[in-house]
Amino acid sequence: MLMVGLTGGIGSGKSAVAARLAGLGAVIVDADQLSREVVAPGTEGLAEIVAAFGDRVLGSDGALDRAALGALVFTDEPGRRALESIIHPRVRTRTAELVAAAPAGAVVVNDVPLLVESGLGPTYHLVVVVQTALSIRLERLTRDRGMAPAEARRRIAAQADDARRRAAADVLLTNDGTRDELHRAVDALWADRLLPYAVNLRDRRAADLPLPEQVEVDLPRPERVLVDPPRSERVVVGPPRSEQYARLAARIHRAVTAADLRIDYLGSMAIPASDSADVIDIQLTVPRLGDADGALAEQLADAGFPRLPEPARSAARWPERVHGSADPARPVRLYVREAGWPGGRP
Repeated sequence: MLMVGLTGGIGSGKSAVAARLAGLGAVIVDADQLSREVVAPGTEGLAEIVAAFGDRVLGSDGALDRAALGALVFTDEPGRRALESIIHPRVRTRTAELVAAAPAGAVVVNDVPLLVESGLGPTYHLVVVVQTALSIRLERLTRDRGMAPAEARRRIAAQADDARRRAAADVLLTNDGTRDELHRAVDALWADRLLPYAVNLRDRRAADLPLPEQVEVDLPRPERVLVDPPRSERVVVGPPRSEQYARLAARIHRAVTAADLRIDYLGSMAIPASDSADVIDIQLTVPRLGDADGALAEQLADAGFPRLPEPARSAARWPERVHGSADPARPVRLYVREAGWPGGRP
């Protein structure tokens, strides 16, 4: 299944994006909702929090007073870490259960407010960041949530800034306009990228290989849908190549982390000022070429880098295996080469 990470600063409209994706057929895993669920009255999580912080974090109804707890740990680093050690493992366990229950081939959107701060980007096939102007976020927080302006600014400052989020984003959705404009952007993302990506991932197919005229997709929706194959003019490359490569390399490294293999940036795309074709060339070096087959090939395919069929592979003079990208908006050539061969030097 396609695993999408969705994030954005407080007041950005991330929840509106999640709701629209849910309406289109995505399976939503809401980390904030789960963090409440695992400390609900009667849970072991709440009992541990009370043991660590005392009854002062409980409301009159016996439920967790999140505002009181937040005020306690906001400037208390050890306290915050203690709280995270109680909540985070339970949220991860519940997340894994929900993902395991999702239908095969589903688009699973993980709504994670602190995705960037937690360094979770490489755990997803794609990261979507919702970005909104500071003035609009402040207005929403004061108008819709009743926050004082100073409190709203404090909450925003406590999170990652826009630059960090942009560096983590495969998709940047700007939400400075109307709700209808946001919905149109989300609908286009779903049709042009997420659904084709999910199909390619399921079928172990690189996005830039020929597709049938239409692809039938069986996803958790009331009806089956037909998705037109992605058109090349829909490919829009925004972030700098170095940032794109860094995200791709992090996902590859996570996929093969047990092997601790070397990853290098190749070709003219590695030159910042280059006007080369819009394909990122990456090299993964293995001790023996035979290591590129079997489990390693499956790990890469699961991470969104399926093996290319023989006719589409490079005509290089040294042995290699070549993988592509299942992401229709980010062409990649991943060359798996044996250490010591001439082609194994970046």
